[in-house]
Amino acid sequence: MQNFTFYNPTRLIFGKGQIEQLKTEVPKYGNKALLVYGGGSIKKNGLYDQVMTIMHELGAQVWELSGVEPNPRISTVRKGVDICKKNNVDFILAVGGGSVIDCTKAIAAGAKYEGDAWDLVIKKAFATEALPFGTILTLAATGSEMNAGSVITNWETQEKYGWGSPVTFPAFSILDPVNTFTVPRNQTIYGIVDIMSHVLEQYFHQGTNTELQDRYCESLLKTVIETAPKLVDDLENYEYRETILYCGTMALNGILSMGVRGDWATHNIEHAVSAVYDIPHGGGLAILFPNWMEHVLDENVDRFKQFAVRVFDVKADGKSDREIALEGIEALRSFWTFIGAPARLADYEIDDTQLEVMADKTVVNGSFGNLKKLTKEDVLAIYRASLY
Repeated sequence: MQNFTFYNPTRLIFGKGQIEQLKTEVPKYGNKALLVYGGGSIKKNGLYDQVMTIMHELGAQVWELSGVEPNPRISTVRKGVDICKKNNVDFILAVGGGSVIDCTKAIAAGAKYEGDAWDLVIKKAFATEALPFGTILTLAATGSEMNAGSVITNWETQEKYGWGSPVTFPAFSILDPVNTFTVPRNQTIYGIVDIMSHVLEQYFHQGTNTELQDRYCESLLKTVIETAPKLVDDLENYEYRETILYCGTMALNGILSMGVRGDWATHNIEHAVSAVYDIPHGGGLAILFPNWMEHVLDENVDRFKQFAVRVFDVKADGKSDREIALEGIEALRSFWTFIGAPARLADYEIDDTQLEVMADKTVVNGSFGNLKKLTKEDVLAIYRASLY
């Protein structure tokens, strides 16, 4: 186990009817607020009206930024930064899923930065200040509601990068499972894959003496595996939504990674795909992750065997460690297919014409990944295995 310091200042407010906590939280930060949201689903399900009613009761002056994309774009971030700077906004409220929250993090940091917010994403500059912001989560997926990370796309240059800073943790996040009832089946599935992928990225490492961290990861994965098939067939079941929502937060709030250094190569590989083709992040992960696992299996067969046995209950009798490990990888692929996730890039009409372009994007900063350092040739092999 490596030395570590754990830090997470986000106040997590979880449960039915917790939107009322806005009345306590918002006044801590000021009365000039920017409301950030996506395509308008919060207006259809009544959440927008609930938020605005409370904000008006508080006497807050509210500006709005709508239309945040599923892969949030720097052009939208710039619009938000401009609103904040022109109107001296002192607080931002993100109402939506991880994309809305990621966009809000970039706006919050960009509003306190003199240059272009894209500088922060590409690490030309580091965010040392940010406007305070809170979130009301409507989709279980990214964990962005309780971490400092953000992923932003530059559509003009077809670049997509993760970034973050200690100043981009949400001040508070309100999680009511009811607010996820209207998430469509396909987005629910993508969210489930994303949650599991976050756990897997932290589980596959070369660390030692991580028994507790391993058990945290395995229990979270097994909980999702048990709950997900029931949820996708009963989208308005409160208990199923509640479980998956909580799993999404716990998957990426720093607890699983204490003392370990996860891999994160697959996310980098997928970011390049969605930067070029704008596909759903969770869909891309479902396709790529099992193929990454097969590609790097021999770097740590014991860990992949442990995953197979502990998470998918693969029987070890009469099999080699490698055979057990491969069976576990296939079990993961089959599970994601079973709940309705895509299995091949061809499912998104992606062929081999842009493989070189995407692979170049993954290695723009050199080789990457912590279980095994990947080169461009490794990435191309994973892409080719993922095509059909």
